[in-house]
Amino acid sequence: MREESKARILETGQKTLEIETRALERLQASLSDDFVRAVETIHRMPGRLVVTGIGKSAIVAQKIVATLNSTGTPSLFMHAADAIHGDLGMIRDEDSVLCLSKSGETPEIKVLIPLLRHRVHCFIGMVSHPDSFLGRQADIMLLTPVDQEAEPNNLAPTASTTVQMAMGDALATALLSLRGFSPEDFARYHPGGALGKQLYLRVSDLYPHNECPAVRPDATLRETILEMTAKRLGATVVVDDQSELLGIITDGDLRRMLERTADTSGMRASDIMTPNPRSVQADALAVSALELMRTHNITQAPVCEGRIYKGMVHLHDLLREGIV
Repeated sequence: MREESKARILETGQKTLEIETRALERLQASLSDDFVRAVETIHRMPGRLVVTGIGKSAIVAQKIVATLNSTGTPSLFMHAADAIHGDLGMIRDEDSVLCLSKSGETPEIKVLIPLLRHRVHCFIGMVSHPDSFLGRQADIMLLTPVDQEAEPNNLAPTASTTVQMAMGDALATALLSLRGFSPEDFARYHPGGALGKQLYLRVSDLYPHNECPAVRPDATLRETILEMTAKRLGATVVVDDQSELLGIITDGDLRRMLERTADTSGMRASDIMTPNPRSVQADALAVSALELMRTHNITQAPVCEGRIYKGMVHLHDLLREGIV
């Protein structure tokens, strides 16, 4: 590719981002009491929020619905074109509607608005032109001002969909804050994802699936190696008669001991172990175990309840659950 072609591509990309950045800055400056009213209305509404639009606005509407649902605001997507062919049946009187349109004059939107305004709890418009049909008819108007699309012909929705998306995120996060939405709440709505698992999966969910290697302090070197081999975790802990954790012996500890000592005939577990090893409590979040392993460059950690040894958690457990 010639240098002038590369320069033109970079220039176009930079210009696109410049236009969209400017549009976002303008959106930020335009937030008003209407935004506050919209957030408070959605927060107090007795039903669900139905989000609708057509074309690219419909795609943005679907993303807004997904974000709202995942942060605790019950929402539905309704395509504006399908609404007048039966999908209006999904709307209940206690629901509110958020309608997205850049121009506010799209034919489907103009047909839909009179059918919605007087049958829902609140009708909210998100529009770039306040004097449009949508802007005039909305109970609350969320202005998304855009004077130029990023596309060179000023036609394809680019900057306008960017600000719509950002306004949807602003609504969702303001509602989240107003509701006091916690990480635990987030985990309830994302139980199958890696993010959710970081917030609810505990060490106690992982270690019972592993072997539980352990020897007494007076175990011989042979007994120690056999225990490590049989339990296949690359380590064994050393415990006292009450199962309190005293130390840990890893493959690395064995190698270092053999490098230092020629005569191992009288060697006992207490001679090899690393005393007071790093451990994790059974009720700790699994992500805490990951942080422990990363910080101390280890691949397994004893699991305890207080000082009582219960089992082992391994890095592979965290990998399997998608925590890493």
